[in-house]
Amino acid sequence: MMEDDFYATIKLKSGEEIFAKVSPTTEEERILLIITNPIVMSEVKSRVGFVGYKLESWLKTTNEDMFIIDMENIITISESSDIEMIMIYQSYIRQSNKENNNESKISRRMGYLANVNDAKEILEKIYKSS
Repeated sequence: MMEDDFYATIKLKSGEEIFAKVSPTTEEERILLIITNPIVMSEVKSRVGFVGYKLESWLKTTNEDMFIIDMENIITISESSDIEMIMIYQSYIRQSNKENNNESKISRRMGYLANVNDAKEILEKIYKSS
């Protein structure tokens, strides 16, 4: 029986560093990690010295949120007990789930809505009149 789920930073042999909720499991005498909602975090510095973090999904071309990684592909794993980091991660996951569920609807208050042909026609009239 393996340990309960935990949050961790994982350094892969490919050089990628990801943060995710981790569930260890064994299969045929191999240790596998089931990772949920893995993210990549990069440090962003402003001109005035302010440091922030940019969070992105680990894999951008899929809507899957669960992946299996063999321990053979991992250099190191570090369990995180940093409450602030876990809260940032959970907030990011909640926000991206809202975006994936299209909870923010397009409205007229966001700006003018048009199809391509209408927009082209309007822009051509503006160009010709100038």
